[in-house]
Amino acid sequence: ENFRVLENLYPGRIDLGIGRAPGSDPITARALAYGSRIGIEYFPSRIADLIAFLEDSSPATEAFEKVRATPKAPSAPEIWLLGSSAQSATYAAHFGLAFSFAHFISPEGGDEVLRAYREQFQPGGMLEKPRESLCVFVICADTEEEAKRLAISRDLWRFRLERGELGPYPSVEEARSYPYTEAEKARVEANRTRNVVGAPEQVKERIERTAKEYGVGEIVVLTITHDFAARLRSYELLAGAFGLHPPAPRGTAE
Repeated sequence: ENFRVLENLYPGRIDLGIGRAPGSDPITARALAYGSRIGIEYFPSRIADLIAFLEDSSPATEAFEKVRATPKAPSAPEIWLLGSSAQSATYAAHFGLAFSFAHFISPEGGDEVLRAYREQFQPGGMLEKPRESLCVFVICADTEEEAKRLAISRDLWRFRLERGELGPYPSVEEARSYPYTEAEKARVEANRTRNVVGAPEQVKERIERTAKEYGVGEIVVLTITHDFAARLRSYELLAGAFGLHPPAPRGTAE
């Protein structure tokens, strides 16, 4: 119903992204699902029901036959299935939905997953042909040195997440002073394959190369930094690099 309201307000401009996982670490994910008697094995049925609610058609679950989502809308939001595995791609292909692969979670194997999605796609759902995107983690700064400096916060955050340690996104100073062992440094270095980090032209070249390698025409960018101004600057520089918006001089406001 929330997304049908949005579709009424902005017809043709709303995407609805769904995924199997509720997010966070495995233990927290179980807590988020606590009390629910609907297991993950019912996910395909939930997708079919959601499509029916959006399109105002009969849901797959017979018990929901009389359920109708309001308000009515002239069109339905485009559904994107989000995933980092072949399973999610299979569901997207089966239901004729768009699919976004989470490269920032799984930097390896995405090209094969997307290829399988295209090959298995069944037209006649919400789309007549496959539509895919790739979600990448990006930090763009005025210089490569500054971008790498900002990125060490993510190094520590990702390292802690893999160990089950949750907490605020660390500052650059905290990350710089963290006492990594040599083995831990190797793990951090391996994790950096998930990231696109650098000055504007470097980031642009890497994004275009990655899009070509994966065969996608759309890239979704995720940027997280400890300092919000640095995050805003990253998006601003990236937009400028692709000719979407001219970046303002450093240190100025628009």
